Amino acid sequence: MRSDLIKSGPDRAPARAMLRATGLDDAALRKPLVAVVHTWSDVSPCNLNLRDLAQAAMAGVRAAGGTPVEFNTIAVTDGIAMGTPGMRYSLVSREVITDSIEAAVEGHLCDAMVVLCGCDKTIPAAAMAMARLDIPAVALYGGTIAHGLHKNRPITIQQVFEAVGAHGAGKIDDAELRAVECDACGGAGACGGQFTANTMAMVLTTLGLSPMGLNDIPATHPDKLAAARRCGELVMDCLRTGRTPRALINRDSLANVARMVAATAGSTNAVLHTLAIAREAGAEWSLEDFQPATEATPVIADLLPSGRYTAVEMFDAGGAARVAQELIAAGMLIDAATVTGRSLFAEATAAPRFAGQEVIAPVSAPLKPHGGYSILYGNLAPDGCILKIPGKHSAGHGGTRFEGSARVFESEETAFAAVQEGRITKGDVVVIRNEGPAGGPGMREMLGVTAALIGRGLGDDVALITDGRFSGATHGFMVGHIAPEAARGGPIGLLKDGDKLVIDAITRDISTNADLAERRQHWMPPAPKVTRGVLAKFALLVGSASDGATTSPTATPQETPFSLREKLAPRAG
Repeated sequence: MRSDLIKSGPDRAPARAMLRATGLDDAALRKPLVAVVHTWSDVSPCNLNLRDLAQAAMAGVRAAGGTPVEFNTIAVTDGIAMGTPGMRYSLVSREVITDSIEAAVEGHLCDAMVVLCGCDKTIPAAAMAMARLDIPAVALYGGTIAHGLHKNRPITIQQVFEAVGAHGAGKIDDAELRAVECDACGGAGACGGQFTANTMAMVLTTLGLSPMGLNDIPATHPDKLAAARRCGELVMDCLRTGRTPRALINRDSLANVARMVAATAGSTNAVLHTLAIAREAGAEWSLEDFQPATEATPVIADLLPSGRYTAVEMFDAGGAARVAQELIAAGMLIDAATVTGRSLFAEATAAPRFAGQEVIAPVSAPLKPHGGYSILYGNLAPDGCILKIPGKHSAGHGGTRFEGSARVFESEETAFAAVQEGRITKGDVVVIRNEGPAGGPGMREMLGVTAALIGRGLGDDVALITDGRFSGATHGFMVGHIAPEAARGGPIGLLKDGDKLVIDAITRDISTNADLAERRQHWMPPAPKVTRGVLAKFALLVGSASDGATTSPTATPQETPFSLREKLAPRAG
């Protein structure tokens, strides 16, 4: 055991003395040391149940012959921080959580780990840490929140954001806005549609890092504690057999992820986070690799934000296993290894099939013929971007093409104010720039703006493009992750009000007829918004959104730290 380096032999007596003070005895010290890492916080419902799940996981580790040690990390809650300066810390937190898991687990030379996660950035951070450390490990998602009820209809945080737009447009009064606010979130769990948290929980399952079916169990379901205990037992089996995360993360499992995300019209953030996970695993995977999946995979899950059902209802319909069953039957997935020791196909086949459900359609009768996103390029995004294709097709753009005039804003706040003041009209393409990974810094999500547009009834009549991101709760004609970003010389930084823009999911083009080459002669890199602290560090180190926006070093052996700094600094080209 590698933990023997800190707890065995005469020279480790001081370390054992400290470990004994925590309650460990000779028997416990002889066993493998297993980290149980979680992102518990009581600032939001997303991670609220993880401390209880940690106790169940630790019991499972003990029962299977290990000695658990508990660690906690931070969490930044998007639904609370959205639309404020605090949202700049959201994507940054993914890197901080990954680094902190590495520091705690490697600093104590743990033999294996269980990672319990609960929201948008904690889930990919768990997978990134597992890939980076590559010790026996199991991940478990804390579970979706139960949907609320408003006027006898299911409601999630999505409807609260959209109610803000409706309130700004005078469509609902203060009392109705408060009623929506009070009805939406009833307890522990992450946002209740196929938003980023539930999409990424499905990614963990598809990659084989979580046992099939356990992530689907809602946070407050009575079976969730048993699921956590099972993960504690399972990690000991992984330790005995030598199963580690990098053996699971490869082109086949990543291709399966792209298919599952496309089939459920999942969050576009899954593209960003999957790229980051692949980088940590050393797996070959690129932005363009997502495109074949969305072209060849129909949408078969009728889920929020653009569908009808919540994540709890998906669980009742069979969850991720049911989606996998349909795709496997259609020959759209590749069999791959999982953390349980059984293959993905074996796990999906063993899962029950729920009769009479309406959440997940067969591939032969899909909700849409193609996936919910498209990777675009053009003179506005030479390094690529991602279009979230609307779930409902309007006569104006058919769901795949939009032409309009640019309305340029230098931040999310100024764009939100314009929407709420009624200054955005039919045919506009809202351009929000300087919100990228480095320029933000932090690549904020634009849910406040997109939800306000929906709430004001403009969802089918305007488009929005940004070098920032979108929440998984976003729907409408939206383009995010534009690369290069404005702060690093991207063409989006050269646009002006009135420029004609074309966004086309079929030709995969995002372009303008403006003379960008002439404007570039006068472009200067913007001054950094932040010059100290974690945001400044992130802005200096972060890579392109087209490569996952990670802060992991990308220098070749020939590059010096200075040359790496120069490579990542704002540039004009």
